[in-house]
Amino acid sequence: MKKVLALLTMCLGVLSMMAQQPVSPNGKLSVVNDSKGIRVYYQQNTALKIPALGFEGIKNGQLKWKFTRMVKTDYEMIAGKKKHCTNEANEYTAKLSGNLTMVLRLYNDGLAFRYELSGLKGKLPKEQTAYMIPEGTKRWMLQWTDSYEGFYPMSTTGKIKPIGRMAGVVKSADGYNLRWGFPTLVEPQEGVFMLLTEANIERNQAAACMYTDGDLLRVTPDVNDQKIRGKWHTPWRVAIIGGMQELIQSTLVTDVSEPCKLQDISWIKPGVVSWIYWAYNHGSNDYNIIKKYVDMAVTLKLPYVLIDAEWDQMKDGKSIEDAVAYANQKGIKPMIWYNSSVGWIDGAPTPKFRLNKPEDREKEFAWCEKIGVAGVKIDFFSGDCQRDMTYCIDLLESAAKHHLLVNFHGATVPRGWQRTYPNLMSTEGVYGAEWYNNVPTFTNVAASHNTTLPFTRNIIGPMDYTPCTFSDSQHPHITSDAHELALTVLYESALQHLADKPESYLVQPQKVQDFFGKLPTTWDETRYVSGYPGESVVLARRSGDTWYVAGINGTNEKKTLDVDLSFIDAADHCVQTFADADPSQYQLAGDKDWLISCGNQIPRTMTCQPRGGFVLVIK
Repeated sequence: MKKVLALLTMCLGVLSMMAQQPVSPNGKLSVVNDSKGIRVYYQQNTALKIPALGFEGIKNGQLKWKFTRMVKTDYEMIAGKKKHCTNEANEYTAKLSGNLTMVLRLYNDGLAFRYELSGLKGKLPKEQTAYMIPEGTKRWMLQWTDSYEGFYPMSTTGKIKPIGRMAGVVKSADGYNLRWGFPTLVEPQEGVFMLLTEANIERNQAAACMYTDGDLLRVTPDVNDQKIRGKWHTPWRVAIIGGMQELIQSTLVTDVSEPCKLQDISWIKPGVVSWIYWAYNHGSNDYNIIKKYVDMAVTLKLPYVLIDAEWDQMKDGKSIEDAVAYANQKGIKPMIWYNSSVGWIDGAPTPKFRLNKPEDREKEFAWCEKIGVAGVKIDFFSGDCQRDMTYCIDLLESAAKHHLLVNFHGATVPRGWQRTYPNLMSTEGVYGAEWYNNVPTFTNVAASHNTTLPFTRNIIGPMDYTPCTFSDSQHPHITSDAHELALTVLYESALQHLADKPESYLVQPQKVQDFFGKLPTTWDETRYVSGYPGESVVLARRSGDTWYVAGINGTNEKKTLDVDLSFIDAADHCVQTFADADPSQYQLAGDKDWLISCGNQIPRTMTCQPRGGFVLVIK
């Protein structure tokens, strides 16, 4: 009886605490009211201050939190860093005013909140949410541009000069960048990190960015001209908080997103793709070049080929239907490119204006399905406005009706659609290998940038970086070939595009060629092993009973990386190693440039040459 009473007392105490102070299920995260906002604690230390909440013109009352329910998400992902996702949260609500409620969820690896409004009669009010990032705090921030193609330089100040001439740059009077894109990585305490982003964009919502205001980052949704009557809610504002392991392994963005809306997903098959564009810096209007990439896919045992822009202007009397037929005859599934025709239009490549109207889109996708196209790459969107977000959802739903995979390029970063519409295989939204075609800047910063992306952009969803280019395009690369190979494992993307010329891959040692044919593009499990943004990174990803461990050196000095894989079962293993062999060799010419070995010993460290890397395949 005493044990029952003690248990009952403990339960009542927990419920009482929940009613007064929001806490995560494991107790590591908690929220307290702080003047007009809230303060978030991680293990009893302040991780984040949110001093402003709500909307302009709606006066906030005192926050009184009410525990509403325990949320448990348990779902399967076709693609991503983890197949089976389980997460738990304590959900609370607080009335900010008569028609404004804040819903707050505290997960073990972060928090998410959104606003729910009622009684709306037209134009949406202006959101006031602001995050405080004090001067002196380390942060990795992306200068906003509509394509999200930029760097994440480390800084301890919000006063950062704009980089390059990206579209959408907003500067202060004294020349500092003011507009920032999601995600933003912050290190509020040594060894404690926080990633700010958002999730679950719906039809009547715009995506948001952040504007600098002193020590504040103000959440600012893009243009939304919808006239809302009655009820409406914002997307989820998300902060993933913890050690780097919690951030890398978090599925919080999909946890708070809508479940899958497709009834049949059996046709959705991720895989590696041979891609025609990068090596020639041109579209795909040459039938003979398309055949080379199809034949490369056959040799390397890749399932897909991507036929890029200008396929509607095929030369030598050939057509896209001829190219699609050739691929299908060879057992390779073809995908084709479209211009979204809402962003870059004048002077941009074709085909254009085929997807904008519902009836045209239906006709085009039905034709794709009929001739044997497996997916579409849609490019050149114009930002985060409500119109573009709705257009993307329309494209995903229409493509699914015709069993078409989707890859968005020149588009916003993932915000959870990969759960709701699992035919969304990848999204660009990254400064990737394509930039070797455009400017010389990338050559000297790529290695450091590459080690930053796993800690920033790729945490929130698939990233079509187009990794592993061994040869040079318009501008050279000085990363080692083992570094390039490692990117295919480090970067999560359900469609992993190999962009180099066929001869660059087909000249590789047979074991490297075999690696591409067996490479998974979806993972049962992902583990952070070691690293720090801009310096190095080692991740381990599991597919079935095989672990792929990849690491890269982002510095210009030789570096030994920690490879503690004690979480892998100590049973007998076959370990295949791909690593740097010679510091003077940065472009592959054959076996002599690779250190390829097999054994049963799992190493605890790996030494990388400057800008080098490695891959371990552990079976």
